[in-house]
Amino acid sequence: MKSFYKTGLRIGLISYRSNPHCGGQGVYIRHLSHALSDLGHQVEVIAGPPDPLLNAGVNLTMLDTLDLYNPENLFRTPRIDELKDPVNLIEWLDISAMGYPEPMTFGMRVKRYMKGRTKRYDILHDNQSLSYGVLSLTRDLPVTATIHHPITVDRRLALKATRSFYKKLQVLRWYSFIGMQKRVARRLSSIITVSDSSKTDIAKEFKIPESRLKTVPNGIDLDNFFPLDHVKKEPGRLIVTNSADMPLKGLYHLLYALKGVLTHKEVSLTVIGIPKKNGGIENLVKKLDLGRHINFTGRIDHQRFVLEYAKAQIAVVPSMYEGFGLPVGEAMACRVPVISTTGGALPEVAGDAAKLVPPGDAKALEKAIIELLDDEKQRENLACRGYERVKREFTWEKCAMRTVQVYREVIDDYHGL
Repeated sequence: MKSFYKTGLRIGLISYRSNPHCGGQGVYIRHLSHALSDLGHQVEVIAGPPDPLLNAGVNLTMLDTLDLYNPENLFRTPRIDELKDPVNLIEWLDISAMGYPEPMTFGMRVKRYMKGRTKRYDILHDNQSLSYGVLSLTRDLPVTATIHHPITVDRRLALKATRSFYKKLQVLRWYSFIGMQKRVARRLSSIITVSDSSKTDIAKEFKIPESRLKTVPNGIDLDNFFPLDHVKKEPGRLIVTNSADMPLKGLYHLLYALKGVLTHKEVSLTVIGIPKKNGGIENLVKKLDLGRHINFTGRIDHQRFVLEYAKAQIAVVPSMYEGFGLPVGEAMACRVPVISTTGGALPEVAGDAAKLVPPGDAKALEKAIIELLDDEKQRENLACRGYERVKREFTWEKCAMRTVQVYREVIDDYHGL
């Protein structure tokens, strides 16, 4: 009998960096695991530090690592006894040579943990580590993976953002794990991705047939992102949520747009995030003399996040590329009108409920901001359409149900059913 007719599945969700504050992958693990559990499946998240935030009913197994990216003790020197573990030694040597070994070494740790445990699971779901260690487990049980977007895009934009030959070499060294991820992805029978745009780009960049890529859009956390109708909008206030110094996120272009807008009207920009000290964003803010017009919030909780959205007249998503675009959906869930670029999958999330501009075009961003600030009726129209769109199209329950359909196909294919 096909697995489709089996009730609850035993699911191992594997994710090397799973805290929501680390980015969209952590958000994905938290809400997908919760939604799968609510559907009656048994879910275990197998993760590395920093610890993921999980809901009740989801089991967590933390794998010991050197945790060399801990901001409170960044790139610490490991103790001698720690380096007796060969995986730790490989990790430390690679980091010392300016590499990023976490996807590979996390896979080694998963393989070690799974020894003698594979019968606990009906399927393993890898959250974009795409490591040799995880691939080796396909001999023992069904494995699928999510690729949120091709990381080759990040590498290409990072190379384009610097003129320094030395920094280009650093970028290439950092992204040296991409070769492994491509090879592993090509060996998996079925891969989940979060948008049709990502599906097309992954197929092209990783040389994978599109027929093996399954589009399952993310959900939006409607329990934590919602309108606060009692909060008064602050005139001219813009908001952006941003990993500030990543070229991929496009904040540089928004800063130039902001400078242009300020020649027409008084505005302010709230950035949910914090710039790298003496980094490109901090230096550009000084160069453009924008300091008094910008507030960097740093890391904030959901209550403050929603409040910041409620105060804003417009949310701006200036990304050069997104595999999905959680910031668009989260702003819409708070009933805030959105200006977004057309980078990657952003138009799929925005639909007809946002004002769209080309990525990397500061002048187009400037024009769109001025037009929307001057048009209250359009702001209200976009806010309402966006809110209804998110509630209708992007729930985590729907995401989990579609994910389970992929699981069952992978399981049936593995067992030859």
